[in-house]
Amino acid sequence: MSDTWRSMSAADLGRGIEAGRICPVTLTAAFLDAIDSHPHRDRIYARVMRQRALDAAAAARGRAQAGLRRGPLDGVPVSWKDLFDTAGVATEAGSALLKGRVPTRNAQVVRRLADAGLPPLGKTHMTELAFSGLGLNPVTATPPCIHDPDRVPGGSSSGSAASVAWGLAPLSIGSDTGGSVRVPSVWNDLVGLKTTAGRIPLSGVVPLAEKFDTIGPLARTVEDAALAFALLDSTPAPDLTGASLKGTRMLVLETVALADLDPAAAQGFEQALAALARAGARIDRAPVPAVAEAMDLAGVLFTAECYGIWGDTIEANPDVMFAPVRDRFRAGAQYPAHDYVRAWRRLEVLRAAYGAATAGYDAVLIPTAPTLPERIDRLLADPAYFAAFNLKTLRNTRIGNLMGLCALTLPTGVPMTGVMMMARPRDEARLLRLGAAAERALKA
Repeated sequence: MSDTWRSMSAADLGRGIEAGRICPVTLTAAFLDAIDSHPHRDRIYARVMRQRALDAAAAARGRAQAGLRRGPLDGVPVSWKDLFDTAGVATEAGSALLKGRVPTRNAQVVRRLADAGLPPLGKTHMTELAFSGLGLNPVTATPPCIHDPDRVPGGSSSGSAASVAWGLAPLSIGSDTGGSVRVPSVWNDLVGLKTTAGRIPLSGVVPLAEKFDTIGPLARTVEDAALAFALLDSTPAPDLTGASLKGTRMLVLETVALADLDPAAAQGFEQALAALARAGARIDRAPVPAVAEAMDLAGVLFTAECYGIWGDTIEANPDVMFAPVRDRFRAGAQYPAHDYVRAWRRLEVLRAAYGAATAGYDAVLIPTAPTLPERIDRLLADPAYFAAFNLKTLRNTRIGNLMGLCALTLPTGVPMTGVMMMARPRDEARLLRLGAAAERALKA
């Protein structure tokens, strides 16, 4: 039975606990045993929290037996990206700069999921300080892509995606600053939700660029993402029943996002559009010029803030970093403060223009990533290629961060490709309903 559990959705596992068919302790132990015996264990998990997980599972078992479950995921285990503080357990954000860092308190979202009864399986590997979309990390470990362990899995929530894709967690929580939930989700055929910046509290989360940092789930299904979002947001779960695409209007964003696509990414996207149209969505295509201008501001907006946060720490011990990631941080040093302020003021104008141009649509659609995962050895051999491939990989997902949107990526059915649905800020509940309908259409 444990092998079956490893491929089930978190929601279905929760329903099994509710019905008395699954014991939370047996379930959690099965995942822990699978982790310990897996050939890629040390590439996926930085630290396993066995006793803490079993203790939480035992408490969940008691609540289930008493008919006092705290919610649909009570007793369903979860993995955590290694930038969420866990009291008494090292949180190092994939970097030797933070080696031995042991927080004394849990991050606020860690507390929220603990209070909801989810046993914590452990901390997963990630891109160093979360500043790359590829998942390559020779400093700690590079998790394996589910389709080819010799290729990168996407980042920076690389281990989060790998833990779910390889059946070593039913659900994982990651972060997304420029695509770090969505890229590893798409390359591992998962669902990934980027939430609106500022919506879910970042207290106790190792920062990258706080004005863009967001928290979101990586999951097998939209239902799982919706249930996890509700716990992270401390709000009721979105109602997905009866969700339909009939009568919806969607816009394919032609600006920037469709250029120079990998043939498989283009194929998956076009197949997805056809499936959504068959399900009743009206799909238009148009450019939105504000997006292209905003993309030109990304360098100063992201790198200046990242270096402002991490520059002193990096320069105190630069040699312990993976050079391409260190150099990306250092690029932020070239921007004076007035350029950064000017860029943010212009971005606010562009966000308003984007909102006006897309106001009549239920969602904006683009391919989640224009690329497919590259070989680890090629990226390690050529730093210039690493930098160029990383920027291209993050190109499409970064649109959602720049425009301040919430966004959901869904597998298209073509391996390692995804369709991304973007919606207005703080409109996650409606986006997840659309996503549930789209998910059905894509699987039809």
